[in-house]
Amino acid sequence: MIDLYYWTTPNGHKITLFLEESGLPYRIHPVNIGRGEQFAPDFLRIAPNNRIPAIVDQAPADGGSPLSVFESGAILLYLADKTGRFIPQDLRGRNEALQWLFWQMGGLGPMAGQNHHFVQYAPEPIAYAIERYVKETARLYGVLDRHLADGRAFIAGDYSIADMACYPWIVPHERQRQSLADFPHLAAWFERIRSRPATERAYALAQSIHSAPTVDKAARKHLFGQDASTVRPRT
Repeated sequence: MIDLYYWTTPNGHKITLFLEESGLPYRIHPVNIGRGEQFAPDFLRIAPNNRIPAIVDQAPADGGSPLSVFESGAILLYLADKTGRFIPQDLRGRNEALQWLFWQMGGLGPMAGQNHHFVQYAPEPIAYAIERYVKETARLYGVLDRHLADGRAFIAGDYSIADMACYPWIVPHERQRQSLADFPHLAAWFERIRSRPATERAYALAQSIHSAPTVDKAARKHLFGQDASTVRPRT
């Protein structure tokens, strides 16, 4: 059994995509990040960076005690290795999948995240920041579109954790001020993933947990108002 500590964000969706595809038994523990639940001591013991998602594998392969993993990319890799699925088993294929997984973790996710912040949540519009992150998001879409232009169906050949990592960050493309019509190869890839039954189940599950996200004053404090004092031990 996998215990998944989850909220309805792109990084959270990555893990439900994998779990729904793989059929691994799991149970969800919602962590409402807009209400500060990510700072609860019990959660911090699993995820010291106070971010979702995180998992606890109650039956790790080494037969030892339950194993916790935080950071969405690390979780995807852990689950792929645990099941032997959704990551190529040959050296070159595995490295291609991992390169694109890290590309998402270091590029697409952070840049689209800053796009979300300055376009949707900043207290006042900052033209330079909006232009910077909207353009960088477009550049990254272009990188993936070019990679997919050789006719491959998925990022690393067969459907893999690289696709699961990237897809949820493309879902809110309209809010990122992007048009998929500008990226035809990416658009075709997006539709292939969107129509998968496991994808439909994962996003229906998200709707059942949190269907109308709001960022009110309290949520802003928890999401955007943290500093080093948040993670310092309390005496």
